Amino acid sequence: MPGSSIDLTRLRIALTAFFALDGFIFAGWVVRIPDIKEQTHASASDLGLALLGVSAGAVITMTLTGRLCRRYGSHPVTVVCAVLLSLSVALPPLTHSAPSLGAVLLVFGAAYGGINVAFNSAAVDLVAALRRPVMPTFHAAFSLGGMIGAGLGGLVAGALSPTRHLLGLTVTGLLVTALAGRALLRQEPPAPTRPHPSPHQKPQAGSTRRDGHRGLVLVFGLVALCTAYGEGAMADWGALHLHQDLAASPGVAAAGYSCFALAMTIGRATGTTLLERLGRARTVIAGGSVAAAGMLLGSLAPSVWAALLGFAVTGLGLANLFPVAVERAGALTGPSGVAVASTLGYGGMLLGPPSIGFMADWFSLPAALTSVAALAAVAALIGVTTRRTMGR
Repeated sequence: MPGSSIDLTRLRIALTAFFALDGFIFAGWVVRIPDIKEQTHASASDLGLALLGVSAGAVITMTLTGRLCRRYGSHPVTVVCAVLLSLSVALPPLTHSAPSLGAVLLVFGAAYGGINVAFNSAAVDLVAALRRPVMPTFHAAFSLGGMIGAGLGGLVAGALSPTRHLLGLTVTGLLVTALAGRALLRQEPPAPTRPHPSPHQKPQAGSTRRDGHRGLVLVFGLVALCTAYGEGAMADWGALHLHQDLAASPGVAAAGYSCFALAMTIGRATGTTLLERLGRARTVIAGGSVAAAGMLLGSLAPSVWAALLGFAVTGLGLANLFPVAVERAGALTGPSGVAVASTLGYGGMLLGPPSIGFMADWFSLPAALTSVAALAAVAALIGVTTRRTMGR
């Protein structure tokens, strides 16, 4: 079992590489969706059904990966899922119909869901060994990888076909996996993947302890859902709100999500310092409150620039809620807790966009976007009610 600071540092670097790779590959695929739609001659509804393959594969695998991590260890499962993710991202350009696209996206989604549970489980163990709240730095790597993947994908979209571009992602993914995976497989998890309470949590007596932990995992999963709901809503509806409701130009409207994503990346990069100063509970309370205020500004402001500021503030507020929720769930019940929190979080990301759409039809898009603020406030309230359990 690794115990030296050198071993733990190597392990942290390897895990950071996998988080960044995951964001890089997923973003690279997303920017080529319009080309794949044209290639498969899919209608909007057919494409929507095909894209559900990613969601279905991810949710199904997330519920199973916790068990695999318990049986085989989170490090081997991370490496295997990284190989599958790298290989499967090259498959969509080889399809020529919506059903076949949906089938390969089911495989891609399964790998994506699996690696998210596996490397988050490994990160939870490392956080416990380091005794420092470094979980946000891993998620900052994911966000940064996504921004690089999307930016690079946009640059090469005009020069490379989807087949060559996504094959390049496969090669990149396999190379990173070979390098980082070698370091990961050499190390056993620095902490056993078993249920263990927060060091600041008072012991619970009797048989109610496990049931209490399960309930808390669901509560922390709800925090992840509230955060991911906002991310999904911002990704799908932020630009439309700026363009449709505030008459922003297409370029400025597209910058809306960039402001949100950049602010979230910065927030996560500084998350460890924030957690060390404020503790988990106050970070969640402050983050949820800031995100609620930012989204109210972003959705109801009468000017484009005020809305962009609101989007950035929302990103800063939401930045560390998901990492804290996953880390706490994993600390309580190991990989199964990570799986539950991740599944609920991913469910929130799926729930957000269609919910915003329905509410926009019933009321208006600005009114619908205030639901992001409402759920951020719910996350803050959960931080208040679980303050003693969440600890520092």
